[in-house]
Amino acid sequence: MIHKFNMNGVNIVMDVFSGAVHVVDDVIFDIVDKFEEYGEERVITDFSSKYSKEQLEEAISEIKELAENEMLFTKDEYENVLANIEGRNPVVKALCLHIAHDCNLKCKYCFAEEGEYHGHRSLMSTKVGKAAIDFIIKNSGSRHNLEVDFFGGEPLMNFGVVKDIVEYGREQEKLFNKNFRYTITTNGVLLNDEIQDYINKHMQNVVVSLDGRKEVNDRMRPHAGGQGSYDEIVPKFQKLAESRNQTDYYIRGTFTRNNLDFMQDVIHMADLGFKQISVEPVVGTDDNEYAIRQEDLPLIFAEYEKLAAEMYKRHKEGGEKDFNFFHFNIDLTGGPCVAKRLSGCGAGTEYLAVTPEGDLYPCHQFVGLTEFKMGTVFDGINTPELRKKFSNCNVYAKEECKKCWARFYCSGGCAANAHQLGGDILNPYEIGCELQRKRVECAIMIKAKALEEEE
Repeated sequence: MIHKFNMNGVNIVMDVFSGAVHVVDDVIFDIVDKFEEYGEERVITDFSSKYSKEQLEEAISEIKELAENEMLFTKDEYENVLANIEGRNPVVKALCLHIAHDCNLKCKYCFAEEGEYHGHRSLMSTKVGKAAIDFIIKNSGSRHNLEVDFFGGEPLMNFGVVKDIVEYGREQEKLFNKNFRYTITTNGVLLNDEIQDYINKHMQNVVVSLDGRKEVNDRMRPHAGGQGSYDEIVPKFQKLAESRNQTDYYIRGTFTRNNLDFMQDVIHMADLGFKQISVEPVVGTDDNEYAIRQEDLPLIFAEYEKLAAEMYKRHKEGGEKDFNFFHFNIDLTGGPCVAKRLSGCGAGTEYLAVTPEGDLYPCHQFVGLTEFKMGTVFDGINTPELRKKFSNCNVYAKEECKKCWARFYCSGGCAANAHQLGGDILNPYEIGCELQRKRVECAIMIKAKALEEEE
C-alpha cells in the first residue's frame, strides 16, 4: 500500500508498511500508483501524451529499484506479530490521578462537567493517592520507569495531596527500584511562585491550558461568573515556560467551530514566546454549537497546511519565532515500537485513570461511565474481560483502520472518542480520523521539504 500527496510544492510518496517516505519528481508522482496497479506497458501507453518514453522508462526504473530494496510496495508484516501482542499480559506503566473533581473555571466544552465527571465534586485523599502508588508498583512488573499524571478538574485545588503523593512515590521508588516521572496539568488560575518552584523541582513535564487569542480563550474558558481567564494566566504561563528554559512543558489549547482559523491562535501563542504548543480539535456531538462538523473539514485542512508552511518557514529562519507544534512531531527513523503502532496509548491496559475515591477506569475520558469501571486501587482490576477488550483494541480489529494508510501513525485513534461518537471503542471517530490524516501529511511535508532543500 502506498499513499501520495502534494503539499507546499513537494511531491511525497509514502510506503505504508515499510514506513519509507520519498520526495519524487512529477513523473514518478503521476505514475507510481498506476504502475502498482497496471504494470509497465500500460503506464507507458497511458502517459505517453504527457511524458516522453525516456522520462517514463527512467521513472519506472527508479520505482523498480525502490521496490527491490523493499522501500516501495512492501507487504504487510505487522499482522504477523499481532497474535503475540494480543496474547501478552501488559503491565501498568502509567496512571492518571484525578486529584480534584472540582474546578475554578467553567469551560464550555469540558468533557469533565467542570470536574464532576458525571458524579459529584470531590478531592482525592492522601490515602487514595498512596494506594495508587502502591497499585502501580505492584502491577508494573519489572518495568523501571513509571508515569504519574496529576489531573482534574484542577489539581492545584488539591495541591497539598499532590505533594504528599510525590513524596510517597520518592520513598517507594527507592524500595522497589522504580523511577517515577510526574506530570501536572493546570489551568493556571492558582499558579504562583511557590507552586511554580515545586513543579520545576518535581515535575518532568507540565501542561498548561490556553486556547489562544484573548477573545477565543475567554469565550470558551471563563470563570463561573463569566469573566475571562486570559489576562490572569498568560503572564504566569510565560514565566513558567521561561523558568523551564522553554522545554518540558506544553501549552495546550482546544479549537472549536467558533475559531476555525485556529492557526491564528497557534501563531498568537508562538508570538507570546511559547515554544511548545499543542492545539487540538474539540470533540463533541452535533447538538453542541461549538462541535466540528463534516462541512468544516476543508477549512480546517487549509488551516493545518498554512500552519505547517509557517512552521517550516520559522524553523528554517530559526530565532525567537521558532516553535514546535505537538501534532506535527513525527519520527520517520525509529518511531514507536510495533505494539504502540498497532494498539496506541494503552488505555485500559498499560494506562489507567484513578478517581478521587480510588476507582480505576481505562483513561481519564472514561471516568464516570460506570460500565467502564475496572476495579479500585485497593482491590485491583476485577474486570478481566473489559481489560481484554481494550488489550485487543488494535488497528486490525477496526475495519476502517485496515483500509487507512495512516493507521501506524495514529494507532487507531482515541478509544474514548470512538465510544462517545461511534458507539464502540472499535468504531473510530470519522472526523477525528480525517483530521489525523491531514496532520500526518503536514508533519511529513515539513520533514520532506527540509530534505528536499538540503539536496
